[in-house]
Amino acid sequence: MRTLPQMTVGAATLALAATVTPAVASPRDDLQLTRAATARFHSLGQATSSGYGELRDAAGIACIDNPAGGMGIHYVNGALVGDPSLTPGSPEVLVYQPAADGSLHLVALEYVILESTWRATHPDPADVPRLFGQSFERLAGPGEAQPQNRYGLPAFYELHLWLWKPNPSGMFHDWNPDVTCP
Repeated sequence: MRTLPQMTVGAATLALAATVTPAVASPRDDLQLTRAATARFHSLGQATSSGYGELRDAAGIACIDNPAGGMGIHYVNGALVGDPSLTPGSPEVLVYQPAADGSLHLVALEYVILESTWRATHPDPADVPRLFGQSFERLAGPGEAQPQNRYGLPAFYELHLWLWKPNPSGMFHDWNPDVTCP
């Protein structure tokens, strides 16, 4: 449990981050600010009270994994998915790994923007969303060629960030071989 002085320092850090924009922010600085802004989501209660809800794929599966590794259980904030901005401290999706006791542990963040939303202000097909110096991956919508998304959503761009659990495949790789689903 956090003490009042820790919460005050955390709030002050976030307030400072929101008001002071360096001339050139490094991806490392962005990661530190993102860690501070999303630490509260280790509490699933904080996530749900902030508008995040469990997302199941088109087959009704909540915990996502495959032979390359796992992702975990996704909690999405639909209002953020519909927002055209990409803000490091406000990820559209929080990813939790289920533990043997049934509890969920925050392991990753995912940034998502619908392709139609992105293209409304970025018509050049070569222009893809970027955060932390990384380009997003495009996932096809229903009826399109691979890679299709398993949610049955229209085409979208996504970027995973394994901020809370190391990923041997890389911090921005979709699948983490150290994550499994029960």
